[in-house]
Amino acid sequence: QVQLVESGGRLVQAGDSLRLSCSASGSTFIYWIVGWFRQAPGKEREFVGVVSWSGQTTRYADSVKDRFTISRDNAKNTVYLQMNSLKPEDTAVYYCAAAREVYYSRGNLPLAVHEYEYWGQGTQVTVSS
Repeated sequence: QVQLVESGGRLVQAGDSLRLSCSASGSTFIYWIVGWFRQAPGKEREFVGVVSWSGQTTRYADSVKDRFTISRDNAKNTVYLQMNSLKPEDTAVYYCAAAREVYYSRGNLPLAVHEYEYWGQGTQVTVSS
């Protein structure tokens, strides 16, 4: 079992940068792939990006590619989502989630909500125009 806590969300202006953090506890961190998702009001939760247990492999949604970067510090049990050039359409509650790395062969990473076992409570990001 792993517990996840997101932080760093706040109100920013379009074009600003923001870094979210996802802190994990309760289980050996390297056993878990960590993904970021977001959910805007009235919309389904959508995939943002994911990082492998080692941090060497990442995948991103097309809507955030080249603007968002995921990294992880396994010594600190923390995954980061660096968001640059923020747009009003990035406004959402951002969630981190964990999936067991043992289920995924090298190079494959979970991209769907149902593939993740544990979720944080979310952090609100609001981008004003």
